[in-house]
Amino acid sequence: MTLPSRVTLVEVGPRDGLQNEAAPIATADKVAFVDRLSDAGHAVIEVSAFVSPKWVPQMADAAEVFAGIARRPGTRYTALVPNLAGLDRAIAAQVDEVAIFAAASETFSRKNTNQGIADSLAGYRQVCDRARSANLPVRAYVSTAFGCPFEGAIAPDAVAGVAAALIEMGAYEVAVSDTIGIAHPGQVPLVVHAVAARVPLDRVALHFHDTRGTALANVLTALHLGVTTFDSSAGGLGGCPYAPGATGNLATEDLLYMLDGLGIETGVSIDKVLAASRFVEGKLGHPLASRYAAARRV
Repeated sequence: MTLPSRVTLVEVGPRDGLQNEAAPIATADKVAFVDRLSDAGHAVIEVSAFVSPKWVPQMADAAEVFAGIARRPGTRYTALVPNLAGLDRAIAAQVDEVAIFAAASETFSRKNTNQGIADSLAGYRQVCDRARSANLPVRAYVSTAFGCPFEGAIAPDAVAGVAAALIEMGAYEVAVSDTIGIAHPGQVPLVVHAVAARVPLDRVALHFHDTRGTALANVLTALHLGVTTFDSSAGGLGGCPYAPGATGNLATEDLLYMLDGLGIETGVSIDKVLAASRFVEGKLGHPLASRYAAARRV
């Protein structure tokens, strides 16, 4: 299969990237970070999460961040929600869409959300129903799709089953996610083909972490399979608390460098993403993982 001429990037740095950062980040700095990513030309930015501040204190100011950002025409500003209470807060903040997250691993689901897969899906069906009544689009994640820190290998058919359930209940797209950064190019076709047997391929996105340095290879493999939507995080921000040594999400700059080199259009400026990454890096107290950013330091 030939490579696609254009792909969509979903920028998750402000949410998935920042949520596990130990140092408190000022609301104004989060707003400035999102505004810089908007200026870079992103079509979708996951701004924050309407979750319990007890469990994710970094996201406690989600409503204030949404109130402060300058919304660029043509950009969708989204938020993660775990339940109906989170959805109500997101609606009040006038988000453009919400995201829900279910695991393909029973053990991970229980440790991450304190409920099994079946119960989590039942709850998300309620979220989808209420979001539909509010004319709010819903995107979904399937976590641990390439492996679980507790159960090890996850059957592709199990991933496909959760993905299909999320689409059936109303999600317009499902992001098949390598939560702990263990996916490799040999796995990608197996998982993508299994999911695509249950979900139209144009409604499948991929979300890779780069813990073992294989994220770009995974994207290149997926491009040849026809996938055209990928999540990434400015500077490579992020990481899963259940994955010791995790270096974070696939860096948006690294992904753009490869896509630009392949002649694949994204509408996103690599220089402006780099500027956004360097801005937020100065607020974190540690260097970011992006290889492209590191190369541009010299």
